[in-house]
Amino acid sequence: MFESLNEKLEVAFKNLKGEGKLTELNVAESIKEIRRALVAADVNYKIAKEFTDKVKDQAMGSKNVLQAVKPGELMVKIVMDELVDLMGGQAAGLNLNGNPAVILISGLQGSGKTTFSGKLALYLKTKKNKKPLLTACDVYRPAAIEQISVLGEQIEVPVYKELESKDPVQIAKNAIEHARSTGRDVVIIDTAGRTAVDTEMMDEIERIKSSISPSETLFVVDSMTGQDAVNTAQAFHDRIQFDGVVLTKLDGDTRGGAALSVKYTIGKPIKFISTGEKMDTLDIFYPDRMAQRILGMGDIVSFVEKAQEQFDENEAKKIEKKIKANTFDFNDFLSQINQIKKMGDIKSLMNMIPGVGKLTKDIDIDDKAFKKVESIIYSMTPKERKNPDILNMSRKTRLAKGCGQTIHEINAFMKQFEEMRKMMHMMSKGQGMGQMMNQMKNMRK
Repeated sequence: MFESLNEKLEVAFKNLKGEGKLTELNVAESIKEIRRALVAADVNYKIAKEFTDKVKDQAMGSKNVLQAVKPGELMVKIVMDELVDLMGGQAAGLNLNGNPAVILISGLQGSGKTTFSGKLALYLKTKKNKKPLLTACDVYRPAAIEQISVLGEQIEVPVYKELESKDPVQIAKNAIEHARSTGRDVVIIDTAGRTAVDTEMMDEIERIKSSISPSETLFVVDSMTGQDAVNTAQAFHDRIQFDGVVLTKLDGDTRGGAALSVKYTIGKPIKFISTGEKMDTLDIFYPDRMAQRILGMGDIVSFVEKAQEQFDENEAKKIEKKIKANTFDFNDFLSQINQIKKMGDIKSLMNMIPGVGKLTKDIDIDDKAFKKVESIIYSMTPKERKNPDILNMSRKTRLAKGCGQTIHEINAFMKQFEEMRKMMHMMSKGQGMGQMMNQMKNMRK
């Protein structure tokens, strides 16, 4: 996410490395690089210039302040503060007033509206304790109704659809009545998109909004389209005055133009960001956290929040006791792997940890990172999982055949597991944390 922008901004800050203080000369050179970085990220030149002018004013106003702070660090702080302000300052919430609350989803075809609708339904169900109803109002795209039906079944949220109707306005109105009669407190209306902004599409979405008076109207945009996304958002807002923006596909080759420009251009906040196809990969947009990611500082707050969501206190106490007794087994290890996987895409998680993202940017890490380990453990008998020490050569030979790996790979895994178990035991006594982290890294190879 934003790797190219981050690298270019680092060049700007390096110009100040070794400097004793901020001067007009070194600030001007850094400002030029920052502006280039923003324009390369597909930020409108006018916005980039206004942004860097503000940074320059702040830098020159601070050049004689905070003498203990290095010039490069001071410039990073100034840029971060201005990035946060550019992207909205603080997180914006959803308006869920109404009986039921109605959320209208708009956007171009291919922007990820239907997938986002499913993610939003799951978010409201699990994080806000709501009872959402998904509504299929895309009556044009082949398989659109089937797609939202599959998503609804996957997340166990009902879907309102009328297979014979071609009137999205009436479908939306009927869905709201259905929600009232069935005790659903939020209605999410997935509308049709087009390949371009056209009069027919805009007229239709305008009629839908007028007929249902939604509590919240969201515009979903593909973040990989950069400044074009902002221009499209402006065209939509001119017609339907939406309340907020959703950036999808942030796990792709995102330059950053949309995230940095949309609030400034349209005056509406980014409310959510989506980073994959899985239904649980939806996050509230926090400008300060996004600024930290852009500047390569990670996002440790979001990482901790994701970890806490999967944290089971009773399970943790049980594992702690087993580690102290040095009886940690393959069942326990498998349980820990599953908890990590539930937190989301592994590389995205690593990018949240300060400094780790740079180390892994050229490494292919995905949800299959632990596949080799899992295949070995799943090939074991229940007795072998519970008693790692009984795995002799004949058992390892059977394992190798069962998981499609070599005896050498089985032995290497067993050695790594045993060393990791020792390190964990040492950690329970306050020792060996660095060694244990290295072992966990090696287990994925």
